[in-house]
Amino acid sequence: MAKGKRTYVAYYSTETGNMVHTTNINKRSFETSGTGKKWPELRKYNPKTRKHETLKMKEIKKG
Repeated sequence: MAKGKRTYVAYYSTETGNMVHTTNINKRSFETSGTGKKWPELRKYNPKTRKHETLKMKEIKKG
């Protein structure tokens, strides 16, 4: 069975460590080996802490 071209990722808050957002991305665009691209970061408003936070991306298993 062939592996898919997309993978699920979760964004975790750098301040609280909680998972804030999940999405799927194209694997080729964000491979960490060889291409030199970094995983993208987001800045989103967190209502619990009442301020904007930087979110780090981490690959997760879904399904």
